[in-house]
Amino acid sequence: TEVAIPDEPILSGHSHNDYLRNTPLWDALSLGFISIEVDIHLVEGALLVGHDEEDLDTTKTLQSLYLDPLRDHVRAHSGWVYPSEHSLDLLIDIKSDARSTYEALRGVLAQYSEMLTSYSETSVQPSAIDVIVSGNRPRELMMNEPVRLATYDGRIADLETEVPANFISLISANWEEHFEWRGRGSLNDRHQLRLAQIVQAAHRGGFRLRFWNTPSPRNGSVEDVWSQLLNAGVDLMNIDDLRAYRDF
Repeated sequence: TEVAIPDEPILSGHSHNDYLRNTPLWDALSLGFISIEVDIHLVEGALLVGHDEEDLDTTKTLQSLYLDPLRDHVRAHSGWVYPSEHSLDLLIDIKSDARSTYEALRGVLAQYSEMLTSYSETSVQPSAIDVIVSGNRPRELMMNEPVRLATYDGRIADLETEVPANFISLISANWEEHFEWRGRGSLNDRHQLRLAQIVQAAHRGGFRLRFWNTPSPRNGSVEDVWSQLLNAGVDLMNIDDLRAYRDF
């Protein structure tokens, strides 16, 4: 599939549950999203894409839906996804067993290393795609790798602890676990202060910040929610309606 891709991506756009779209990957790229989320399950050695086990289809693998088309695209476009040479985040959410799924994922990613950013404690070698492992994450296993083709999706608790250099690139959190605000009116002063503290702590550590489960109010405006979070410095918006966010 050859689709028109904008020169400059939307640096706050995270395509949530991307595989549910009509043409996964291309919907997000054609609208300029910088980050894409895909759920995987390890089934008989294959990395199948889908949210629940009943959604899985043996033809829909991480390679067929994402890695192969991305590699073809990157090879045809001077080694990058976007002309402006911004790396695309591929957030891979592990839904099955953390250790065995990650070990299978690591083997698969090694076959695509030409386009993947690699990480060690002393360096980062940037490339077209930054893989971030989310969901069921084998922390010790990933931490003990001298060189990785992925970073670990951190949590707010990680901001209080010593983390090895280049191990985490993103802090993700469930909005509803940290805030009572559900999108009506404005964040109150206490919540604004709490959000500012989380944003500052994440940015001080060199991490970007993303919330999932953010408010999508029935009687309010989701654009207003986006504005308040972006103004507070949240880096990635978890988006289900890609076109609405692109227009916003």
